[in-house]
Amino acid sequence: MRLNGIDERLERHQYPATSEEIISAHGNATVELVDGSERLGDVLERFGDQTFEYPEEVFDTLRAGVCHRGVGRRFYSDRDPFTTGEQGPQPVSF
Repeated sequence: MRLNGIDERLERHQYPATSEEIISAHGNATVELVDGSERLGDVLERFGDQTFEYPEEVFDTLRAGVCHRGVGRRFYSDRDPFTTGEQGPQPVSF
């Protein structure tokens, strides 16, 4: 996820600020995702009314709220259990 200068704008914003105030001031800015982009306002609206004390709280909300196009391969996990009949990697002793 790339913020395209939104991070600097959000850091200069006056805090505490409500999500409505941030959307009003910066909602049309776009966040670049792995597969496309999304409006900052659309991401924040998913979480309803909030009050942010610091810009980092807005960044955390953006990271948590981007749509599936922002997370790379959908449903992928390198932590899945092995399937039946699969042995998996052998333990290594150092």
